[in-house]
Amino acid sequence: MLEIISITGPIYVAIALGFLTTRLGLFAKQDMRVLGSFVVNLALPALLFSAISQRQVREIFNVSYLLIYATGSLLTLGIAYCWSRRTGHCGKAESAIVAMGMSCSNSGYVGYPILLLTLPRVAAVAVALNMMVENLLMLPLLFVLADREIHAHLPLKAMMIASVSRLARNPMILAMVAGTFVSFAGWRLPEILTRTTALFAASSGAVSLFVVGGVLVGNSLHGMVRSAVPITAGKLFLHPLAVFGAAFLACRIGLPALDPKLLSAAILMAAMPMLGIYTILAHRYGQETKSAAALLLATMVSFFSLSGLLWLLKVSGWL
Repeated sequence: MLEIISITGPIYVAIALGFLTTRLGLFAKQDMRVLGSFVVNLALPALLFSAISQRQVREIFNVSYLLIYATGSLLTLGIAYCWSRRTGHCGKAESAIVAMGMSCSNSGYVGYPILLLTLPRVAAVAVALNMMVENLLMLPLLFVLADREIHAHLPLKAMMIASVSRLARNPMILAMVAGTFVSFAGWRLPEILTRTTALFAASSGAVSLFVVGGVLVGNSLHGMVRSAVPITAGKLFLHPLAVFGAAFLACRIGLPALDPKLLSAAILMAAMPMLGIYTILAHRYGQETKSAAALLLATMVSFFSLSGLLWLLKVSGWL
């Protein structure tokens, strides 16, 4: 177990440093937005471009991984949305935000650093595959579900066009498209370009974890535990179980077997806390208080849940 703690420990020490230095005033909370923009607009796109452009297309577009992770995520989304609508008696926008918290992982900020320590051989590929599912499927679908309440007067086609337009300007999507083109063309990029890209990509791990800690400053669980617990439980336990179930189903119906390391990566990715910009996205729909509490609780609980999951995967021989 000490070996597992040695893996997860540095991750949460980096988060704690972000929290403490921001809490003590060495950084302002507004600085986290700047650092977050650096990660989202430069470091992560550089990482994705490197991961995709330097590999063969068939290695990147792993159909089994995409289907398994997408199926598990969509199942979690469906359960969360229906539960929130029927049991919680929440509106469409609030239910979509609850579903986002349960089904969209922090793949770049927390997932990649953990995979880099546990499964370095497949870490970059797994992040790229996850980003495809989250940015091309999950987030657009969730935005459409949420906008159905706020923009009820707009036709579904208009909302979908708006989502696609938003995606077309996303630096991570552009990086994946560019990387795919380079990989498909079989180009060997100049050394100066690959080294520069690698330099920015290497910064994504530490900076992203630092940002997660800084963003948590000022968040409170006071009076919000009751609403934050279901979202946290859904994200840290239901989502990875759904992905594992999708993998089991895929084997039963005869899909090509997924490499054990990639399967472990998919389950680990699903077990991460919700995406780092969860509160920012929820703010647009007036759900920032509940989402901030859920993000704080999930980040704290994930230290124990991820340590336990890593131990299980190691004991089972998957790591």
